[in-house]
Amino acid sequence: MQKKLERIIPPPPPHMVGDGFRVHNFFPAAGIQNKQRMSPFFMLDYASPYHFPPSETQRGVDVHPHRGFETVTIAYQGKVAHHDSAGNHGVIGEGDVQWMTAASGVLHKEYHEKDFSQKGGTFQMVQLWVNLPAQYKMTTPRYQEIKKEKMGQHAFEGGMLEIIAGEYREIKGPAQTFSPLNVYNLHLNPSKEITLELPAEFNTGMLVIKGSVTIEDQLVSADHFALFQNNGTSITIKAKESATLLVLSGQPLNEPIVAYGPFLMNSWEEIEQAVEDFNNGKFGVLD
Repeated sequence: MQKKLERIIPPPPPHMVGDGFRVHNFFPAAGIQNKQRMSPFFMLDYASPYHFPPSETQRGVDVHPHRGFETVTIAYQGKVAHHDSAGNHGVIGEGDVQWMTAASGVLHKEYHEKDFSQKGGTFQMVQLWVNLPAQYKMTTPRYQEIKKEKMGQHAFEGGMLEIIAGEYREIKGPAQTFSPLNVYNLHLNPSKEITLELPAEFNTGMLVIKGSVTIEDQLVSADHFALFQNNGTSITIKAKESATLLVLSGQPLNEPIVAYGPFLMNSWEEIEQAVEDFNNGKFGVLD
């Protein structure tokens, strides 16, 4: 049975996060305001292709806290460096993914990698916030560095499906997750198509990163998000030109969501505790 296309969402007006990330927020704001609609995915910020001129000062976001969820950064063009108070650091290169589990709390900062900053260039990224089930919100933070070459690969006549998290046709992605979900990069050659099979009850959406595709005879252009109903398992995507899509599909958590700034919990009392813990230095130290 076909998983019906619910609507196509154009890119909301961009805004700056820090001075290095020019993003369109598809949810939970302008595009999809219902905080539960794409659960367990809570936020999607998309930095569409944007040219940054050379700079000796590395643009980015300075030290900030997180608790109760995971940040997933997927690089398409450009490079991002990052540090956190758990001692993790590194560079996310083109095609790579950083999967950071903030859980009980970390301090984090991210910025344009030094060489990229000095040379300038086109920058294109996605950052997801993946909500954690209540029982795992206060677990120990962890970090997963996922290189492009380590992703699961499903080759088909018309292109390639890269499995970052979850699985497809028994091919597993390297990311360890706390709830059932699938995160794929789908690469389609011109005029080729694929029919994906995804669980009917999973919240599902696709962001067109490059090119354009048709779904149910409707055109979905670059930088647009396709949201699907939870009423079937099959989605057929056909490329009009060479295309790349980010595919998100996950089992809803069906738990209360209370969000406040960089904290994502199940109750206001837990938010107040997070603020108190942060103010008392319990998230560690990061210069």
